[in-house]
Amino acid sequence: QVQLAESGGGSVQAGGSLRLSCAASGYVSCMGWFRQAPGKEREGVAAAESRGISTYAASVKGRFAVSRDAGKSTLYLQMNRLAPEDSAMYYCAADRVDGGCSSLSAGDFQFWGQGILVTVSS
Repeated sequence: QVQLAESGGGSVQAGGSLRLSCAASGYVSCMGWFRQAPGKEREGVAAAESRGISTYAASVKGRFAVSRDAGKSTLYLQMNRLAPEDSAMYYCAADRVDGGCSSLSAGDFQFWGQGILVTVSS
């Protein structure tokens, strides 16, 4: 079982930036971020394969950037030009295969973090 530990959430004004981090306790190949706002379904935000290929949801492309450290066990999400609609609980997810990294489908990820809150005020 792989544990995922998220950090870096918080509150920011619209137009601001935040950086989320997610550390995995063991080997994973695909790592990604999902978010869920109150009353809405969980949606894929971005994901990165161990070989560096990244996928983004259309709603964040050009504003968010996902990356992994050299050891590939830590995932980052740099969020720029944040808007109130980006407010949500953000979840780190991971799997030992790369399918989820192209699908951004929650069902393709085996391991999940507890979630971290991001609040963007207008």
